[in-house]
Amino acid sequence: MKTLLIAEAGVNHNGDIGLARKLVDNAKMAGADIIKFQTFRPDRLVIHNTRLASYQKSNTSNYSDQYQMLSKLSLTEEEFLELSLYCGEVGIEFLSTPFDLESIDFLSQLQVKRFKIPSGEITNFPYLRKIGSYKKPLIISTGMATISEIEDALSVITLAGTLKSQITLLHCTTEYPAPLDHINLKFMKTLRKKFGIEVGYSDHSLGIEVAIAAVTLGATVLEKHFTLDKSMNGPDHKASLTPEELSLMISSIRNIERALGSQEKKIGKVELDNATVIRKSIVASCDIKKGDILTEENLSTKRPGTGISPMRWEQVLGTSAKRDFITDDLIEIQALKKIN
Repeated sequence: MKTLLIAEAGVNHNGDIGLARKLVDNAKMAGADIIKFQTFRPDRLVIHNTRLASYQKSNTSNYSDQYQMLSKLSLTEEEFLELSLYCGEVGIEFLSTPFDLESIDFLSQLQVKRFKIPSGEITNFPYLRKIGSYKKPLIISTGMATISEIEDALSVITLAGTLKSQITLLHCTTEYPAPLDHINLKFMKTLRKKFGIEVGYSDHSLGIEVAIAAVTLGATVLEKHFTLDKSMNGPDHKASLTPEELSLMISSIRNIERALGSQEKKIGKVELDNATVIRKSIVASCDIKKGDILTEENLSTKRPGTGISPMRWEQVLGTSAKRDFITDDLIEIQALKKIN
């Protein structure tokens, strides 16, 4: 199964539809399955004077609070319609995370194939009930959430009508960038065992190593921020990949998927071909005359593996040669005579 790879554009368009379209182009060129944005109206998302998170404060400038910052980072509904149509033209799935009830309805009108719930909404009962009522496939980030909070959120969503089998939980560390010693990738296994549903990873770390490791641990969905320029002003640019890094991550993951294979041991033609020249056969370690008894002293094992397997060593010992062998001749089973 291929991992569903989401190129998280988020608000890295900085409120500019032109930049948003360029992000679509670069996500497609990198090989992403989905490009994801964030849909919200600042007045529905946050009250005035809500302080900036520490990472927002360190990664942005000229913003006094979240409301002011988000007002500069939002796109209109008309622009999102344009983006969804453009994604269709380019050939990449359009997705956007809704941050309020009205945005859930709006994105449904855009006929998104699935919904993405951000970590910050996992304790928002009206939001969860609304999004669950659409009965679409759901991807849920679990940053900051306890096991019991995840359990409660799943209960609300499934009671609203979404099947548990439609849900994928993303392990996530809500910090930008996320320190390596806070990531705890092995928790993905706990999530999978606890809830019995698909599990993936939303990566906020620097670089691509952690994302690749998540795939080896069975992530069925992987989400990673990317930007056109890490030096741009905005909360997520510094913790995002460049288009070149995104492309490298995706190609690396696709190679890893090919290498992971299955749990079944498979011996391919290449290995079988190599076995004939790398494995050994029973050979004469010295000249052997017709009628001589084959012993530990006149036999050895050498490449290639086209003769009698050394695993039949004890069957060959004690037989007599039906013809002459010179040093390094492969011993042939038809040239042996069993001694009574």
